[in-house]
Formats: sequence, C-alpha cells, structure tokens
Amino acid sequence: MNHLDPARHVRGESQYLDDILVQQGTLYAAVVESPVAHGKLLNIDFEAALQLPGVVRVLTAQDIPGENQIGGIVPDEPLLAEGHVHFRGQPVALVLAETEHQAHAALGHVRVEVSPLPIITDPRVAAAQNELIVPPRTFQIGDTQAAWAQCAHVFEGVAESGGQEHLYIETQGAYAFPTEMGGVRMVSSTQGPTAVQRHTARVLGIGMHQVEVDVTRLGGGFGGKEDQATTWGALAALGAFVVRRPVKLVLDRMADMRMTGKRHPYSSDFKIGLDKNLKLVAYEATFYQNAGAAADLSPAVLERTLFHATNSYFVPNVTATAYSCRTNLPPNTAFRGFGGPQGMFVIESALTCAAEQLGVPVAELQRRNLLREGDVLPYRQPTEGCHAEQAWDTTASLYNLPSLRAEVEAFNAQNKQFKKGLSVMPICFGISFTKTPMNQARALVHIYTDGSVGVSTGAVEMGQGVNTKIMQVAARTLGISPERVKVESTNTTRVANTSPSAASATADLNGKATEMACLALRERLLRLAATDLQMDYEGLTIEGEQVLAAGTPADTTWEKLVSAAYWQRVSLTENAHYATPGIHFDAQTNQGHPFAYHVYGTALTTVTVDCLRGTYTFDAVQIAHDFGQSLHPQIDRGQIEGGLVQGLGWMTLEELVFNDEGRLLSNSLNSYKIPDLYSAPKVIDVHFLDTPGHPNAIMRSKAVGEPPLMYGIGAYFAVRDAIRSFRPGASLPFSAPITPEKVLLSLYPDALLTPACASTTVTTSVAL
Repeated sequence: MNHLDPARHVRGESQYLDDILVQQGTLYAAVVESPVAHGKLLNIDFEAALQLPGVVRVLTAQDIPGENQIGGIVPDEPLLAEGHVHFRGQPVALVLAETEHQAHAALGHVRVEVSPLPIITDPRVAAAQNELIVPPRTFQIGDTQAAWAQCAHVFEGVAESGGQEHLYIETQGAYAFPTEMGGVRMVSSTQGPTAVQRHTARVLGIGMHQVEVDVTRLGGGFGGKEDQATTWGALAALGAFVVRRPVKLVLDRMADMRMTGKRHPYSSDFKIGLDKNLKLVAYEATFYQNAGAAADLSPAVLERTLFHATNSYFVPNVTATAYSCRTNLPPNTAFRGFGGPQGMFVIESALTCAAEQLGVPVAELQRRNLLREGDVLPYRQPTEGCHAEQAWDTTASLYNLPSLRAEVEAFNAQNKQFKKGLSVMPICFGISFTKTPMNQARALVHIYTDGSVGVSTGAVEMGQGVNTKIMQVAARTLGISPERVKVESTNTTRVANTSPSAASATADLNGKATEMACLALRERLLRLAATDLQMDYEGLTIEGEQVLAAGTPADTTWEKLVSAAYWQRVSLTENAHYATPGIHFDAQTNQGHPFAYHVYGTALTTVTVDCLRGTYTFDAVQIAHDFGQSLHPQIDRGQIEGGLVQGLGWMTLEELVFNDEGRLLSNSLNSYKIPDLYSAPKVIDVHFLDTPGHPNAIMRSKAVGEPPLMYGIGAYFAVRDAIRSFRPGASLPFSAPITPEKVLLSLYPDALLTPACASTTVTTSVAL
C-alpha cells in the first residue's frame, strides 16, 4: 500500500496551518521578547506601539483572565513574563495588529525595562549552585563501590554532547477563533493537542470543553512540538479570547530558533570497570543536563537518559545519577530519542576510552558485553525477546565486518592525507511513555451506509506515516479496500484526553485502539450475517470486501452487510480504548517494567577524513534493524534513513552556540549547519532482521521513530577512529559534535586539549 501523503506533498495540495484561508477580521500576533537572559522585569511600555497604524492591542500578563502558567511537569513557566525574565527571547507581551507587517513593526516600539541578574549557561555551574529543576535521580543495581575491587581494569573520563535544533520545516504556530459560547477553537501545529487544550483552558480560566484543538498534519515535529507548541497555541487563543476576533501567530525561522528549546546538552562523568576477560563489571555515570530556564519536559527526558544509560550492554553493577540543571537559556525539550541518545553516547565513550587505553578494538568490548535474553536492566526489567546479539552478528556477517576492517587498515597504511575510520554502533531502545498513565489511546470509528469508513484517533501525522498505518490497520481488520478508509484530522472534541504523538508509541497505541474498534464492528457485522444467512458465526470472515463462510464466498458483500446492519438498527459506530498491558514503574524506587518492549539493531559506519582540511565524508552506513513484522517497509525504511542522518547531524555538524549572556549565536541557517545531500552517507543499507515482533506492537510491527537516531552516534566514533589512524595513540576529548573545526584541531599535537580519559589501574597485557 502506498504512503498516503507524498503525492499530495509534491503537488502542493497538503494542507498545513499556514495554508488555511484567512478568515475575515483576523488579527496577526507578534511576540515581544525579553532582551536579556535574566533579570527583574521593571516595566513594559507599549504606548508608542498602540499609536501605530493597524495596532489593535498589546497584551501582557495582567490581561490573562485565568492562571499565567503553562508548566506541565513542574508549574514554573509563565505564559507571559511576570516579575522576572529567565531567558533571552522569553515572551513578555503580545502585539495584535491588522496585518503581519504591522504587528512585527510594532515590536520595535515596545520598551522592556529589566534590571539584570546573574546569568548561568553551564549546567555544572548550575548544579554547584543547587539550581536544579527537580531533585537528582539515581538508578542503581548491584553494588558499584564493592565491585571496583573485582575489576582488573578501571577507567574514568568526561563526555560532552551538545544540543540540537529541531529545524522542522513548518515553524511553530497557531490560528485561533473565538466561539459563540465564549470558548476558543484553534488549529495548532502541535504533537500534543490535549496539552494545548489543557493549558489554554487554564490560561483563559475556562473548562477544557470550551477549547477545541484541531490538527491535520505537521510539517515536522521531532519532539519540538510535543510541549513547546503550547506557548504559541495559548498566546493565539488568549488574543482571540480577549479581543473576540480570530488571531494568527506563526513564528519566522529566526524567531523560532531564538525562542524555542532544543535537544538537551549534557556534560557527563563516567567510570567503567572490566574484569580480566573484558566483561563489564561496574559502571558509574553522572549526567548534568542543561534544562534551560524552566522544567518543560526535562525531568522526563532526564529519566529516559537513566533508562538508556547502559545501551545494549549487560552490566551487573550500575549507579547512574542525573541532575536537571536550571540555566538561563530557553527551556530545552523533547527531541527524537528523548534523552536516550545522550545516555548512550556516554557509555559508548566509556567503552571507547577503555579500548583505547587497553589497546584493543572497541568492537571486542561491545560484542562481549551485549545483552542476552533474561538479562536484568538497571531498572529491574528483564530483557524479553532480546535480539542484541542477533543484530550484531547479522550485521557483522552480512556486511563482512572482518573484511571491512582489513580494507580500512590497508587504505590507512597506503595513504597519508586521507584516513578511514570504522565504528560499530549497537542500540537497544525501550518503547513506551515512561510515565505509565500516558500509555493509553482511543479510537472512534464510523462505518457509513455506503460502506466507507472514518477513523479518528489521537495520533498526529507529522511525516512519520502514522495515518497510513492506521488506515492499513482499519482496512486489514475490516477486510476492505484501503480506499474506503479516511483517517480524520486529530481533534480534541472527537477523541479526548490524548497522549502526545511521541515516544515512538503513536502507531502502537492508536493503532491498537483502532484495531479494537474495528474488531468489535467486524464481530457485530458477522454475527448479523450469521443470523441472516443462517450460518455458523465461527466460520465467517470478511476478505476483499466479500463475506466468506469457511473460505467460500457467501451470499453477501461488505456493502450489503453494512446496509443490512443500518436497516436492522445495528450500531455502525465504535469507540475503543487501549491501555498497554503489563507495564508499570515506581518512580520512588526507580524500579519496574516501564517498557512494552525493546527495539534492537546494529550499524556499521565508515568514514574518510581529509587530514589536511579536517573535512570528512561518510562512505557507508550499513544497518541490521529489528522491525518486527513491518506493517509498511517503505515507511519504516524511510524512518531509518531519516533518523540516522538526523543523529549523524547531531554528532558531527550541528553545533549550538550560546555566549555567556545567553544569546544564541548559531541563530540562522548561515551559522547552524545541518546535514545536506553532500553530508549524508554515500550508501545507506538497511537489512530487516528476521524477528517475530512483539504482541504489544501493532500487528507485531515494532516502533521505528526514535531508535534509528542512535545509529548516528556511530558517526562520531568512526571519525574519531580515523583521527587516531592519523595520530596513533592520541588522547582525544569525548566532545560532540565532532565538527570539521574540532577534527582539524585534533589532527595536530599543538591543538591537544585535556586527555579524554585515564586509567586508574595498571595493565600489562590483554588476552583476546
């Protein structure tokens, strides 16, 4: 079955928020930003702005009829600044004008007076000053303190990973309309319609039933619109509610980059211990998360870092501690992987540190320590259906890892200016929201009297193909053609109390709900057919829109059966609720079974570095991935390719830079580099592992949104491997992204920084 959207996309027919025809009387909104990163807000003078042509109103915190608060996990984020400002770009006021140009022109006539306060941009400084979003969290299993004595080799070091701009093609925005009953209806570019609805109702001081949020599709999200779309939806709604006219608010690219949060940068310490056979014995990690000025989703992101602190490896003794550090930067937020990649990068750095100190290939350490069936993870969930070794061995065999390594070594021996690097990157990623109550979804399915079907769920289509998969589920379950099925826009009045489209769980949760609703409708129709045809219900099915009795066509079709149901007053509508079974987690003890299942895979990455210029090209990334029983291989392959390149960008090119005053310096596409066609690997091979899937995955088709991003971590270590071929024995800091500038500095001894890691034991030989 074809993907639903590409044909409409390339013809320009797909409808996004900015494609909505403007309603008569619409006002345009522009946001007044804090000019400094931290200070006491003394005054907002907007009288001059009100005198400009077309300016209708300037709203401040004093105009909010309800509560000036949009914080979710922690109520620490005002919609409009009040009393203090906490980051540069924080919304201070909202200008409403007749045209977009007039609204933006008025911004320069609003004077914001702030008394400066000290600014923190470094998470370690924030931690030292006890500026924490929430208390620190620790996941622990075994006894690391006692285990160090059992280790033949112990190594310590520091790993730094930077932030990442989401850079969705469609920027943040919302279009709000006042309703006749004193409420608001809005179209929002959001991954979380219910979150926008809930916080808007709170800000306006009305019930959620008076706020309707509708989403047709997003022009990309990647986590950046899971929580942070709330600000722009609530601001547009505030304008529409107060002025009683439609209000449209869409950020331009530079404003979006300047005002919104990113992937969390992390600064981390690690300590790793191995026995004489190079089996992992103990691992300690301390993560300092740069949360920004407010909680947003940082506590949940922090938790997932701890869940994935050991990646694909079994470690019997683990102590992982994480600090969510409050700084004066825009509140950082969800980004594909949701903290998992940051945790994985640290343990991969620790293993690389150990391998370099011991003089053995890091792949030897990785393969020896992969998870096996029944191994217990640091949060006490045992692995079930573990394919870590299968993925590794399939990748090594299919792409001939020994031969590839020999080719790299031969090339490096014969070339001075160019060096190749090779890395292996295994992944293990848990699928579910780690906050158990969020693992629920509903579906509303209508069968119309002509046999066509309408499906409403809480899933938001943002380019990942979830609508196509939901259509497949409905069509396959009902036994009808996909052309009969329409997946409706995501709307809070049709399906309420939804979880955001995030955590790679959207297709599973909403697909399962759709399947349940369609199964109930199919059973209802087939029981009617059994009565009318005087046949045994157990032998009836619907396939190809034909009712079959024990595989033989019966005297009725889908259309006839639907019509008969209507005339006999049988319901053709079903509302189903799905809650993921068997999952639980105690946040007090940090133990439980938080994930429905895990996804596994392994990637080989080869790179060629120009050791004169510091530039590099990725020759190939070859992957064996655990899709389960893929519902749609084309969509899933696309997710692997996109996730890989996005992760590669985070690890190699995308460098977010703030100065000490909290100003974003990489504030446009002139100064922030993302992967383009020439940055992508020349070859991306994706092999579908032969695995049975999991019953908690929709039709055993495993989630594929976030896991492939972690393959991009391999790009960092492949470049590092090439650098060490040019400078054997070099001790390089673990600092991502490894940009061409960093590569150039690392290639020559005069540019050396502090050592990457150090051994706390003395070793003389290693047996392999």
